[in-house]
Amino acid sequence: MVISLLITTFIIAFVVASIVTLVFAKPIDGMLNRVVPDDISRPWAKYLKFAIYVMGIGGGVRVWSFEKYLTPQEPYKEIVPLTSDRWVLEVYETIIGTLQSTAGVLLVFFVFALIAVVIVRFLEARPAKTQSPK
Repeated sequence: MVISLLITTFIIAFVVASIVTLVFAKPIDGMLNRVVPDDISRPWAKYLKFAIYVMGIGGGVRVWSFEKYLTPQEPYKEIVPLTSDRWVLEVYETIIGTLQSTAGVLLVFFVFALIAVVIVRFLEARPAKTQSPK
């Protein structure tokens, strides 16, 4: 039963991370195209999408929390039964954990991308220095 829960939470976390990746694909590509040259913006976008999957699945599938279904827990020294209510709770925690983790990755990315865009705009707005003839 615990293996089924593990597989189910993994699939749910993967689906949620995929949805987040699809929703934010255009903004990620747009920000990277604006800040970095074209030849490296695509690899960076792929890496960021990979990071969304890794962090999302890692945050959604909390393997250490499944220990309560395998070993006796304090204070009663009993194994927690895996009921349908527990399944619903685990699915909910998986979705929320995945969204929190992906939001953290995206927040860090967009903060640094915003700083980079401001720097790029500042450099573009400066008047070009022309050399005067001597």
